[in-house]
Amino acid sequence: MEFSRDAATIEVVVAYHSGYGHTRRVAESLAEGVSAARRSVQCLDVSGMSEEGWTMLDQAQAIVFGSPTYMGGASAVFKQFAEASSKRWFTQAWKDKIAGGFTCSLSMSGDKYSTLMYMVTLAMQHSMIWVGTGMLPSAVAGAPDQANRLGSSIGVMAQADNVPPEISPPAGDLLTARSYGERIASMLR
Repeated sequence: MEFSRDAATIEVVVAYHSGYGHTRRVAESLAEGVSAARRSVQCLDVSGMSEEGWTMLDQAQAIVFGSPTYMGGASAVFKQFAEASSKRWFTQAWKDKIAGGFTCSLSMSGDKYSTLMYMVTLAMQHSMIWVGTGMLPSAVAGAPDQANRLGSSIGVMAQADNVPPEISPPAGDLLTARSYGERIASMLR
């Protein structure tokens, strides 16, 4: 899903990797929230980074990181992107940018917290400003249509069944991502 193409006008970049399409659905929902807040946004699949992609990240006001949780951590593709960002670290090119993160896994827990903490650490290494969800947990824990059903405050946690991404993650997780996108957009200057 593309919302904008001119790197100079993109305010928020959703930089993600998705192995099977479920994390991409979360990225798209988050981007819809940013767009609904009347901010320009671009989803950027980090599995094929180009110089244009790096320029887009450098010029954005906010970067929201996204990765599936595999074996209790971010995917290898996302970690490769994170390590390649060290060129930006040397110059502190992303200092004071808004940062956030999201993850998706098959199980309800899946150690998603570990993946989000990896993203927080990445953002802190870059001297970025992390934004949490600002949401209370759902009053009906685990209910698929409830926003923040997994109760995360640090970033979006989504759960997807082993079915096509058009079917899962459920509506509540996508709503959580959309709301988080609106919150990220509200933090921009």
